[in-house]
Amino acid sequence: MARQVFGRAASELIRARYSVRTYQEQPLEEGLAQRLRAGLVAPPAPPFGSPVRLGLLQAFDPTRKGVEKLGTYGVIRGARDYLTGAVGASARSMEDFGYVFEWAVLLATDLGLGTCWLGGTFQRGAFGRALGTRPDEVVPAASPVGLAADHKRFLERALRFFANSDNRKPFAELCVEGAPDDPCTELEAGPLREPLEAVRLAPSASNKQPWRMWLERDRSRCHLFLVRNPGYGLLPGVDLQRIDMGIAMCHFGLVAAEQGLAGRWQDQAGSAPGWSGHEYVATWA
Repeated sequence: MARQVFGRAASELIRARYSVRTYQEQPLEEGLAQRLRAGLVAPPAPPFGSPVRLGLLQAFDPTRKGVEKLGTYGVIRGARDYLTGAVGASARSMEDFGYVFEWAVLLATDLGLGTCWLGGTFQRGAFGRALGTRPDEVVPAASPVGLAADHKRFLERALRFFANSDNRKPFAELCVEGAPDDPCTELEAGPLREPLEAVRLAPSASNKQPWRMWLERDRSRCHLFLVRNPGYGLLPGVDLQRIDMGIAMCHFGLVAAEQGLAGRWQDQAGSAPGWSGHEYVATWA
């Protein structure tokens, strides 16, 4: 993980972040915008080396000719600024994008700003044109960024309800040792408890929480797997559930560093267990 730029502990920011869909109708104060842009130019290097770049865009400015309106199909209200990013084609581009973009979301959280991951409910083409994407790049996700409104719209409350946004799977359902049916409790996780809890609290598309963590008995390694929801999250050039894996890796890595735990994400597929229905992603060692 790259140089820490947060003013608060990563574990605190992970708990503080929540999805905001209704914003005060005003652009970011210039000082905040400058601080956010300064962070976006130097994000952490992603685990698999994909070329990820970030940007801060204005939703629409009627006084500027040629500025395209950035739409979110009515899901977001009031936002005047958006975080977004692009990634070049690579075998692990979605995981790397999720890793870097979640770091940017936590940076905005540290500045007191609201955010909301958007994977399918934004006009990808318009965002790409505003960001100036190259032919080999895709815009996997975006997020409004700004001050949360004092009230939530009915649509926002309904979206949170149908996505089950306020609920997380139990720790032992997401973390195992030895076999998929051998759950690992928070107490049994030992020194990896806090990084694993940060994964449990991570946002995911439609709150599917598709990650599973397998711990070595001696806690020397932790393997990350994707358990897919069949037919879900596959869009042209974008795999939302692989992005979710990158978000999980970001949370784990940030909190492991905060706890003083040595290690990094690596591809150790040859030594990881193989389970039906589980796609290997990476190993922390």
